[in-house]
Amino acid sequence: MNKRYILIAEDDLDDRYLMKTALEEIGITEEVSYVENGVEVINYLEAVTEKNGVYNYPKLILLDLNMPKMDGREVLKKIKSHELYRKIPVVVFSTTKNQLEVNRCYDLGANTYIIKPVSYDTLVDTIRQMCNYWFNTATLIENN
Repeated sequence: MNKRYILIAEDDLDDRYLMKTALEEIGITEEVSYVENGVEVINYLEAVTEKNGVYNYPKLILLDLNMPKMDGREVLKKIKSHELYRKIPVVVFSTTKNQLEVNRCYDLGANTYIIKPVSYDTLVDTIRQMCNYWFNTATLIENN
């Protein structure tokens, strides 16, 4: 069985720290990797190599929208238009509350859109619920 791990695309150092702390607090044992911009997301996915017919892509991508070099919308469009990457669940995790933006992300193929919580306790609860859903409730593609 492949490792089940999360790729977090977040350019803000403080937000990355809070997410890392929240994941540790809820006892996530999956490997977590961090990138700081959209170009790094695509480079990360392109660097995954095939072994015995299996690509060990992240089992979940947490994607901020407002990142430098290539924003989350562009990344989402690239991921969801790629034959192999499009199978990876992408959760948009953003401070942007605009309904038009939410709709646009779903149109581009987002699997879920979550507005970043303001308080740390709510962040922990949101991360807990999200991980529980994607790793314990949803059936994920294993051969990707």
